[in-house]
This record gives sequence, structure tokens and C-alpha cells, in this order.
Amino acid sequence: MPSSRLAPLIAVLVVLAAGAAGAASASPAAAQEKVLNVYSARHYQTDEKLYADFTSQTGIRVNRIEGKEDELLERIKNEGAYSPADVLVTVDAARLGQADALGLFAPVRSKVLEQRIPANLRTDTWFAFSTRARVIVYRKGSVSPDDVRDYEDLAHPKLKGKVCVRSGSHPYNLSLGSALISHLGEAKTEEWARGFVANFARAPKGGDTDQIRAVAAGECQVALANTYYVARLMRSEKAEDKEVVGRIGVVWPNQRNRGTHVNVSGAGVLKAAPHREAAVKFLEYLASDSAQAHFADGNNEWPVVRTATVRNPALESLGKFTADGLNVGTLSRNTALAQKIFDRAGWR
Repeated sequence: MPSSRLAPLIAVLVVLAAGAAGAASASPAAAQEKVLNVYSARHYQTDEKLYADFTSQTGIRVNRIEGKEDELLERIKNEGAYSPADVLVTVDAARLGQADALGLFAPVRSKVLEQRIPANLRTDTWFAFSTRARVIVYRKGSVSPDDVRDYEDLAHPKLKGKVCVRSGSHPYNLSLGSALISHLGEAKTEEWARGFVANFARAPKGGDTDQIRAVAAGECQVALANTYYVARLMRSEKAEDKEVVGRIGVVWPNQRNRGTHVNVSGAGVLKAAPHREAAVKFLEYLASDSAQAHFADGNNEWPVVRTATVRNPALESLGKFTADGLNVGTLSRNTALAQKIFDRAGWR
């Protein structure tokens, strides 16, 4: 081909190449603003509004993958540096601590998060966005609430054959065990666990709602449960749920001393996050008053931000309480020891 005819073609190719290079260099910034990949172990339909509101406010589209906690952690580990995940959302300090121990979270510095989330409900790498208390549920007429004022009371011989609970390996119970270790020490926590196990009415099975129903049915008289399970039953229109609620009472443990144990729902930005800027924006959004109010109204949890308004009749009817102020990082560090103690005590 003559050189005179090659010149225009070469010029066109140069322009196209420059345009492609410019688009490639701009694509990471565009992705930062428009896309967020969330791996979530929260399986609540009410969270849909959270994601929709975030997209509405920011224009960032949320791609969400839901799964069980262990499955998501394994997936992120296997994906390694090529993981598309930007944020991991899950429940309980034990699970968040596990992800942190695996080195999955990246440190986050944000004035918004530091100002809005209390220091005891955050670490350098992950943040709590809602809380739920672990309360004692008792059968009215069978057990006096004065007999179950503290967690320590659950190990008293007077409750022999009256207690039901879910597995000792569940994070909700491991976090409680972690708190007890912090307050009582390892030896006394194991003594408590052995007394607690000796009071079981049956082998641990099911979830928290199953324990509440078992108390109402008289299968046992005392159980441990997270408050949002209680509130969910209270808000139900089903006759059988109303009957369950009518037969049970709820005690805020340890109000005379350190306060009731609370566990959390939280999130962190992942180390390999391809959209880190959007990820931090998402965490800051979760700390907004509107998102915080949704946690309370949508899933019967308490917001962590003090200025957020709670309008949940079920939660309000449970009354106010003093929460244990232990740092969530401390809870997550003690879970492995709590598991060993529960195993030795026979709480499977």
C-alpha cells in the first residue's frame, strides 16, 4: 500500500489507541463511584431498603452476594487478591473477629465513623452498626424473675432440669462466654459453664426462637435468646406467637452490676476491595441516622448512633437497660478460649 494512503490510517489508529488508553485509565475511578460488591451474611429481607437507599443517595449500584458466614469467609480467602468483594457484612463480634484474624479486613480511617460510632463498638478494621442484647427468657408462673437476675444465676442448682439453649459453638453464645471470661476470669467462667450444663432440660438444639417456644410450651422454664427474636414474636400477628409471648417474661441480666451482654451486626472493608472509596462511603452511610433507624424498625435491633431515633413498639415495651460496655474487639479475641471452656464443660 502506498505511504500516502497509510498516513490517514495510522492517524486513526493512534487516535483510537489514545482513546482506549484514556478509557482504561478512567475506568477504575468510574468503578469507584458506581459499583459496590457486598458479601453479606445478614439474611433479612428488610435490609433491601438499606441497599436501595444507599444507591438512591449516592448513585452507587450494589451487587450483593448472600451466604453463610463460613462459606463467605472461605470464598474470600480462595479469591485472594482477585476477590471482587469490597465489604463483608455479618453478625456477631465472634464472626467479625474471625474475619479480622484471617487478615481479610483493611484498616479504615474515617472521621464520620469515629465521631458517630462509640469507641467500644468499633475496632481499627471493622465497625458495629447495630446491637442486640442476650437476655434471659423465663416461663411465667414456673420461675421467678428474681431467680434469674444475672447470667451467673443460670448455673444455680435450683434451675436443674429447667434450662434450654442452642449449641455452645454458636457465635451468640461464644460472645457471651467471651464477656464472662473478661469479667470473671477463665476458671470461674468454666465453673459457671459446668453448672449451666448441669441444668439443661435437654441437649442443645435449634435456634433462639426454638428456645423461646420451648419455654412457652413448658419443655423448659428458662432460656437465653437475643432480643430481636423476642421482638419478632411480639410483632407477629399469628395467634400461636401471641400465645407464646403471653407465657414468657424477659429479664435484662446483670443490671445490678456490669450490664447486659450485647452482641452486634457489623461490617468491614476488605483488603483486596476494588472499590475502596465506595466501600468506605457505604460504611459511613450505615452510620447515618436514616440507616440506623432502619436497623431498629426493620429488624428489631438497636442503633449504635446515639442521635438515631427508634420507633419500634416491641423494643420500647421491653424497657430500657444498661448494656455491658466491653469493647467488641475484646469479645472477638476471647471466643477461641470460650469454645475450649464450653467443650470441657460439655456444652456442645
